[in-house]
Amino acid sequence: MTVFSARGLERAGSQEPQIGRPMRRREDLHLVTGAGRYVADVPLQDPLHVAFVRSPVPEGRIAACETQDAHDMPGVVQVVDAAGLGALGSLSINPVLEPFGVAPFPVLAGERLAAVGQPVAAVLAATPAQALDACDAVLVEIEDDVAAVEPAGFRGAWSSGDCDQAMAAAAHRVSVTVDHPRLAPASLEPRGIAVAYHDESDSVTVFLSTQTPHRARLELSRILSVAPERIQVAAPDVGGAFGMKASLYPEEVLCVWAALRFKRATRWISSRGEDFLAASHGRGATSEGTLGVDAQGRFVALKASVSSPLGHWLPSSAAIPAWNAGRILPSGYRVEAVDIRSSAETSNTAAVGIYRGAGRPEANCLMERLVEAAAAATGIDPLEIRRRNLIPPTAFPHTGPSGVVLDSGRYAELLDRLAQETGYDARRAEVAERRARGEVVGLGMAFYIEPCGTGWESARVTLNPDGTALVAFGGSTQGHGRETALAQIAADALSLAPDAVSVVCGSTDTCPTGIGALASRSTAIGGSAVLKACEALLARIDSGADTSVPVSEEVVYEAAGEAWGYGAYLVQIAIDPETGDPTLEHVACVDDAGTVINPMLVEGQIRGGFAQGLGEALMERLVYDGDGQLVTGSLMDYALPRASDIPAFSISKMETASPNNPLGAKGVGEAGTIGAPAAILNAAIDALRPHGVTDLPMPLTSETLWRALHRT
Repeated sequence: MTVFSARGLERAGSQEPQIGRPMRRREDLHLVTGAGRYVADVPLQDPLHVAFVRSPVPEGRIAACETQDAHDMPGVVQVVDAAGLGALGSLSINPVLEPFGVAPFPVLAGERLAAVGQPVAAVLAATPAQALDACDAVLVEIEDDVAAVEPAGFRGAWSSGDCDQAMAAAAHRVSVTVDHPRLAPASLEPRGIAVAYHDESDSVTVFLSTQTPHRARLELSRILSVAPERIQVAAPDVGGAFGMKASLYPEEVLCVWAALRFKRATRWISSRGEDFLAASHGRGATSEGTLGVDAQGRFVALKASVSSPLGHWLPSSAAIPAWNAGRILPSGYRVEAVDIRSSAETSNTAAVGIYRGAGRPEANCLMERLVEAAAAATGIDPLEIRRRNLIPPTAFPHTGPSGVVLDSGRYAELLDRLAQETGYDARRAEVAERRARGEVVGLGMAFYIEPCGTGWESARVTLNPDGTALVAFGGSTQGHGRETALAQIAADALSLAPDAVSVVCGSTDTCPTGIGALASRSTAIGGSAVLKACEALLARIDSGADTSVPVSEEVVYEAAGEAWGYGAYLVQIAIDPETGDPTLEHVACVDDAGTVINPMLVEGQIRGGFAQGLGEALMERLVYDGDGQLVTGSLMDYALPRASDIPAFSISKMETASPNNPLGAKGVGEAGTIGAPAAILNAAIDALRPHGVTDLPMPLTSETLWRALHRT
């Protein structure tokens, strides 16, 4: 318990350790009982509802935009086009790669249209239905215009050794190409924003479904040239994000602009179709690589290139997928000579940004496909060739050829753990026997590494007179169970029961400045900030400096370096030769996320990530036709995995503490999206290799597999 004295606070008693306990999520009760509050639920006083007129073509010139008929419709208060907005600033882009060209950030299209679904005008009306009806009355006259537009994007290159010489001397050279389908993040809650206007201070409170409330406030202030103190941003319950809600969108800027301009509350809730059209997409990269292998099965050289798509405007983290896809190579393997290039370029489509994994699946899938090809070329067992080339524990910290520093790991031991738990040798023998009987069955493996964020995060911890504590976290949450995990960390540090610790996050008004929920960074960096704030609080109390309560300490914690999670997946697949229908007969994984705060949360993250990784591998794909129209713009045409599509699979863990943060934690939120696609793809190719198939495009639909099996 906690007691007070004239000298300040003294802690007494002992508490069972909370870190490592599979504690149930404290967030779930109010969510599953319907008490959650999302952006659409936020009460506003007499709001204007916003709807957008969107471009029907991928490019063209706006000859005229007639809005008077829309103005005259029932309930319409305002109709805004680009001319009415005036000059606005642009969105900041994370400069992790060398940029080229300039990509505009049009809140509403001005002279030119650049993508189907781009906002052209905004209607503000008394009800959502009236706003939508009036959109149909806005006449946009479009002229064909295919004038060349200067491309923009990013480039990166990493090299070491003499790659050409090492490649030429290799006993074996294998090459692969991996095309990742373009994906829709498809969070359960679409994008949305509710803006409360405060007349007395001419300010706004922005309720935003976002991963980055503090960054959103900073960007809104800069783009709109409004003092930061006139804007507060709060993320209520967020129904999933997956990277799609990491950046500020043109529609969101318009809603805040309109609230300040017309001095009225505003609200916009995206439809599912609008998210397909105009929310940021993920993946879509094409990766090519050649791996040189010596006579003993050692990797000696790697040449790789990754080309990532961008849309007509750039989200804040637009360069991250291309950056990660290049710098992560050659994954957890020793390869001394490399030549790696990565690029991304704008096009007339929806924006492409980070999506759960953000370049990690692209890098690891390419490498794991090369490893499988090398195993086939050398005749070495796929597990054994990995074991020979993985970085040993004695080599950590290990600086890779791309310059990244891998902090810690027991890579080969984890691989052996997976083999033991899955009965790998017996399973390979079973596959061989079934193939001899005519079955189409295969076994695929994938090893992966995962960078888990860099930089800083903040936390403020307050100890109250009644012995309870309040943690104000600078980051945010969108369904992770973040409040539960942070309460466990603080409870351990303060010798309190977790129920005595409250956690708040996601508000620029009540929480210290932070970065947000990105890149599997929140536990390793954000959790460490909470721990450090608790330690500072205790040190202050122990010094006897405080004579009154409550007492608070706020810290900004910056990680010493990146923490790198890692793991391995094994998939056994059977393919029906008559229909091409795939069945995942066995799935197993072993992940090392460093110190595990809550095993139940970790398992949930792995299962959720695997479901999304399976979606990419087997069924999801956004498609634009030759005219630039999105032909997979609804859930009737875009296949998401259902619960019945997810197989049972076994999850095991190792814990190798990271030396780069005081918790020793690493990320795990993106593990399934990284390991699953490569393992499933390798398993399918292994099943079809006896039939002459050495490559397959994702997604591995039944049609794709049937055609590969029955190709002429």
